[in-house]
Amino acid sequence: MPSAPSAHAAPPHSASPPRVAVLADSDTRWKWGALTAHRLAPGAGLDGFLLRGRATPTRRQLTEVGVRADALREVTAAEFTAAAGRPPYDVVLLACVGGTVQAMLHALARAWTGAERRPVVVTGYVGVVYEKLADGLLLRHGADVVLANSRHDAERFRAVYEGVGAPADGVTECALPFLGGRPYEPAPREVRPYTVVFAAQPSVPESRADRLYLLRRAAGHARAHPGRDVLIKLRSKPGEHTTHIEEHPYQKLATRLPGGLPANCRLVYGNMGAVLDRTDLLVTVSSTAALEALHRAVPTAVLTDLGIRERLGNHHFLGSGCLTSWDHLDAGRLPKAEPEWLARQGVAADRPYERAFDAARRRVADLVARDRLPPPSPYYTPETAPGYLPAVLARHGFAPDGRPLPGRAAPPPGRSALRRAGRDVLRGAARGAYRHGVQRVAPVIRRMGEL
Repeated sequence: MPSAPSAHAAPPHSASPPRVAVLADSDTRWKWGALTAHRLAPGAGLDGFLLRGRATPTRRQLTEVGVRADALREVTAAEFTAAAGRPPYDVVLLACVGGTVQAMLHALARAWTGAERRPVVVTGYVGVVYEKLADGLLLRHGADVVLANSRHDAERFRAVYEGVGAPADGVTECALPFLGGRPYEPAPREVRPYTVVFAAQPSVPESRADRLYLLRRAAGHARAHPGRDVLIKLRSKPGEHTTHIEEHPYQKLATRLPGGLPANCRLVYGNMGAVLDRTDLLVTVSSTAALEALHRAVPTAVLTDLGIRERLGNHHFLGSGCLTSWDHLDAGRLPKAEPEWLARQGVAADRPYERAFDAARRRVADLVARDRLPPPSPYYTPETAPGYLPAVLARHGFAPDGRPLPGRAAPPPGRSALRRAGRDVLRGAARGAYRHGVQRVAPVIRRMGEL
């Protein structure tokens, strides 16, 4: 049943700081969502909601991200829908995959039916948008604000919406919220060794052979330059999930590398910003860490060793001046970034980084100040996409009208602690079984099929 209007009536905005609810489905998206919320509404109260699923971040991952919230809890999609108006929020920021954003737009539109006020809905992308552009964007359509991390992205986003006849006025240019940090300055060798950081990605590349190749080349670079430190920066520890499933973890591959890793080459974890503080050369296939490094003017290499392919995402860096190979790096040839490309990507913009969020802040503040907003109106409806939308919503527990499916509604607030504990045990076991299937069983079956 739709919530009563009084449950959504926001207090006068002058009476208290604005409140923001961030729904995230992985560690990376929590980082993006929480930091974006602080950029859009400085000083706002922030409640975090972690969507229950295979990529729900662990306590260690949340600590590594380093973003604080007034409250943080794990929820289902239906539980978030019920909580989004209790207590009233001024902004709801959806930091999730496209399908989840679409499901929440429909569910929230139904939940807010009849409300005197509703929150402003904001969404966007965690980093480089190099695949499924139309699919991902149309699944995000219906939010009041769709953030684009650069001028380049804003132009592409508007073109997609206008191409299907959908309103594009919600597209708002800003920047990645986690740029910044200390500008690069080479450190004297007596202070620390020259440090090369390979920023690994959970799913790029995918194959075991390609990942072993990259690991072997990083180790080879360390052997060829014994005075350097070569750090392989990993996103997660064994047993943890990120946005993507990591079928062949580098930790496991490193134990099978002929000769192992040399003494000056090691696996590291931690906040990327802290790692970049000691980086002299950032190497990656296509990680968003490249943009973080480029913003600091850290020399950055985007590898061409495995080809320049859409599937790898390194095609996004065409024209950047950063494309190079391990052979060139081994020989001491460093890439040099192109200023015009950097400006279009919002990395070295034509205005100070702190001003990159001005337009988005103004838009959100204007929408929050309005007495009434129309209901969220996604491009996808049961009429425009009858063969697609119902399945998207069903995967998240909602009927085509946004109503929770039987058995998927939010539980009463008084659920017992014992029941919650039992649910947590079952969920942990299920995640472990899923991880075992992905990292152990699936590769064996695939190899057997190749015999």
